[in-house]
Amino acid sequence: MCGIVGYVGSRNAAEILVGGLRRLEYRGYDSAGIALAVGERLELRRAAGKLRDLEEAIRATPVPNSGHGIGHTRWATHGRPTQENAHPHRDADDRIVVVHNGIIENYLELKQELAAEGEAFRSETDSEVIAHLIAREMRGGKNLTDALRATAHRLEGIYAICAMSVDEPGVVVGTRMGPPLVVGRGEGENFLASDVTALLEHTRDVLFLVDGQIATLTAEGISLTDTEGQALECTFQRIAWDPISAEKGGYRHFMLKEIHEQARSINETMAGRISLDQGDVFFAPEEFPLTDADLESIERIYLIACGTSWHACLVAKFMLEKLTGVPTEVDYASEFRYRQPLVGAGTLITIVTQSGETADTLAALREATAQGARSIAICNVLGSTATREAEGTILTHCGPEIGVASTKAFTAQLVALLLMSLRMGLARKTLDHDRVREHLVRLVQLPSLVERCLESDEKIQEIARTYKDAEDFLYLGRGINYPIALEGALKLKEISYIHAEGYPAGEMKHGPIALIDEDLPVVALAPKDAVFEKMLANMEEVKARGGTLIAVTTEGAGDLGGKADHVLEVPQTSSLLEPILLALPLQLLAYHIALLRGCDVDQPRNLAKSVTVE
Repeated sequence: MCGIVGYVGSRNAAEILVGGLRRLEYRGYDSAGIALAVGERLELRRAAGKLRDLEEAIRATPVPNSGHGIGHTRWATHGRPTQENAHPHRDADDRIVVVHNGIIENYLELKQELAAEGEAFRSETDSEVIAHLIAREMRGGKNLTDALRATAHRLEGIYAICAMSVDEPGVVVGTRMGPPLVVGRGEGENFLASDVTALLEHTRDVLFLVDGQIATLTAEGISLTDTEGQALECTFQRIAWDPISAEKGGYRHFMLKEIHEQARSINETMAGRISLDQGDVFFAPEEFPLTDADLESIERIYLIACGTSWHACLVAKFMLEKLTGVPTEVDYASEFRYRQPLVGAGTLITIVTQSGETADTLAALREATAQGARSIAICNVLGSTATREAEGTILTHCGPEIGVASTKAFTAQLVALLLMSLRMGLARKTLDHDRVREHLVRLVQLPSLVERCLESDEKIQEIARTYKDAEDFLYLGRGINYPIALEGALKLKEISYIHAEGYPAGEMKHGPIALIDEDLPVVALAPKDAVFEKMLANMEEVKARGGTLIAVTTEGAGDLGGKADHVLEVPQTSSLLEPILLALPLQLLAYHIALLRGCDVDQPRNLAKSVTVE
């Protein structure tokens, strides 16, 4: 949930940076730091912990006055939350300094390349390689902007980067590929930040960078270039002093913003919890207090939730049983305590809740723990009732989810549940570190795959225009992706008010096939997996009865034998991560259909974000 702030102007940069970071505290972080350019040297102040710890470090060793600096709040991904791993990071000669949000997937390869050239590293992070790469390009004669551009061409993964150099006083540069970066225009001063909320105290005029664009800021002006160095026009938006409008970050609705935040929220859910080097998953004791011995003694797992979170649990059942070998049941929270569940000391209750305040889920937790079950919560809200009453809580760190129809919380829950499954698999010795590493490598690649999925937005809008007046939809899936059919149907009915039903594709002939005609759009989830051929047969059954098919499949699956009227593709990944990618086009489809129907996307009728009554 990292935050970035950059400033160039005539005021005290340290005060502006710390103030901006304070307005980003809601995002969550475990260390903070600022860097100032003071003549021929860099002044850094960093601290593990909260902003108050950074402020104490600044009070203990005051910084000189400077109008040129960058700051960062970090949630650890690569490397522990220590002062050495806190941003900003420098090159070996202390000439370049950078801050970075995201994950550099090929950092080990880059680090080895740089080390072979004699570069020495001071942290465990992936971010530090960026500073060294920029320094190498500048030693070759490039200016800071061109050096950042050349560096970006070497990076794989997702990133928002802000950099400065003592060799170019009064210049701050930034670029993005995935995570957001916003330019703020002032009078005699200019700003960069990862969220517009950090800038609103100083300016209303903002420019939201597009992937690949590079912004170069001086006190006098702002220039914008593309990946090839071609100049672009700077088109600023005037943000009203309305916090709600500002928080939408340039998106029309919170739901759309939150759909596009999923690469970041997935990244932040795994942040600080994985080690590719060791092939391991780490949770702090307060997050996951169960020891390896505790986990070995678990005989049954109950996953309990409501709504979208229940669908996440259905997917997680496949994860847990495959990776841990523990029989796993999924229950609606509203039904669990009324069926006299058989729980005890050998039972692990895992409640999944975005808000942590869902009444039925809390009641189920209390019923199970009263019978001696162990308990873990998967939750997005620190300090909520669920986090206080469960033994441990794996926070998803999504940031606020304002749209009533859950999107980023759902995919982050799936990541948290996969991490829990991997941790349990190691403890129970059903997995070894090499096998866990294979899963983590795929997981680290996921945010960039999410970004690729969202590139099909225009094609999805076309499909939405075709079917916006439909009265019913049928969603079909098999195996681990059947819950995504349920989730896609739920999204559509929640916000567009179209009746939609999710169904196991193999069960279609036992009832729903009677509904199929030319007026019923059918969404078929057909990734190239172990049941792909069976899914094709189900699609053939739809087409034989005159149905209209919208297929969501994986890249390279072919033309589906001409069976589909519309085809949406998602990148290939592992079978356990596939449901996340398949969910994304279904979220966008629901959004665009609802928008075309004139529905209130963020606040659909009769629904609440957190259901706090039974």
